[in-house]
Amino acid sequence: AGVLDKEMKLLKELSVEDVEGLIEDETITGGMIPKVTYAMDAIKLGVGFAFITDGRVPHAVINEMLGGGESGAGSGEGGTIITN
Repeated sequence: AGVLDKEMKLLKELSVEDVEGLIEDETITGGMIPKVTYAMDAIKLGVGFAFITDGRVPHAVINEMLGGGESGAGSGEGGTIITN
């Protein structure tokens, strides 16, 4: 799905700073920590954005990219967009 808040609702877009705070307050735990850490590392190295989705959904990344969204980074409907 992407990154969920403590009420299990999808967080559609987060900044690196947001993610760091969610790890600190234990909203992001367990196996999600490596995923968001890799995404943050990529952003810090110059990637414009990263997208975390549910890999079990067929064509999830293609659907997101074709979804566009205002920023061109995707719709954020099928996961979480992480930006700088």
